[in-house]
Amino acid sequence: MIVAAVTLLCSISLNAQQHAPNVFLVDASTIGAARASHGKQTSEFERPFGALIREAQEALKLKPVSVMQKTQLPPSGDKHDYMSVAPYWWPDSTKPDGLPYIRRDGEVNPDRYLVGDRDRIGTMVASVFTLSLAYGITNDERYAAHATEFLRTWFLNPATRMNPNLNYAQAVRGQNEGRGTGIIDGYGLRHVVDAIGLLAGSRSWTAADQEGMKQWFSSYLDWLLNSKNGKDEAAAKNNHGTTYDVQTSMIALFLGKDDLAREIVRAAQTKRIARQIEPDGAQPLELVRTKSWNYSMLNLEALMQLAWIGDRFGENLWTYGTEDGRCMRKAIDYLLPAAFGKETWNSFSSI
Repeated sequence: MIVAAVTLLCSISLNAQQHAPNVFLVDASTIGAARASHGKQTSEFERPFGALIREAQEALKLKPVSVMQKTQLPPSGDKHDYMSVAPYWWPDSTKPDGLPYIRRDGEVNPDRYLVGDRDRIGTMVASVFTLSLAYGITNDERYAAHATEFLRTWFLNPATRMNPNLNYAQAVRGQNEGRGTGIIDGYGLRHVVDAIGLLAGSRSWTAADQEGMKQWFSSYLDWLLNSKNGKDEAAAKNNHGTTYDVQTSMIALFLGKDDLAREIVRAAQTKRIARQIEPDGAQPLELVRTKSWNYSMLNLEALMQLAWIGDRFGENLWTYGTEDGRCMRKAIDYLLPAAFGKETWNSFSSI
């Protein structure tokens, strides 16, 4: 669902000026342009908007999801705690009980689907973002009302809410009950932050809802910054560290902690770009993965989102570079030949 939404935002001219929603990764002026174009048949607007509305109509048919729907009990004994299984870890065939699990990068253990919280959080994020974007453009209250129900069910209702932590995310049997790497399961929450901004002004979205989400994200941000798992992910050198930065900076913006967001973006110059990108544009920590294209794109996407956030503060990651040429532009250029089919990706991933 998010694909059509992003396509829409990238395809409309940015010349309409209306009341701008409080969003951070979505471009507010593009939302204004989409609102102004709504109801008018223009070749520029018709196709992406049609795709978005079709996906929003499908989202209206979905029931809100909750962490309480899993049958397994987290180690805490509280089903309100999010729980997931590490996707690339498998039983060790040389051990009678298969423990501890061993890593087979890029090969998904089907056991990861048994818990279901990871799939449910994905459904929640995609539905909320698509519905909220459709509401932000059309003012159709049906979309806002259903997005609100998804948010209340996942975050706010005492009987169904998720506790604001990822203590038990991407557990590896025989090794841990959860780990910092699992925080990437919450990467999609950046879209929830923008969805909340798009819902402002809806009759369905109340002041109590807004305050409740601020309280939830405040607790979650505290956990991200101060828990062992959070600190481990902050120290990660590859895409896990970059996506952690996007999560924390987006939540900081939502909570009005602009200084924290600015600090995270500024640190990304040396902490992420200078360490993750080689002078020729390669991202070696992503190239060693079996799905090197996917992870190279994921990390670059996260860097670009940090750059977009940095634009709010005059922190220019787009043109930042080291003396030996490490910069985002080089990383983009490194991927372009394969992206346009001029070279095969295997010729790039020999590191």
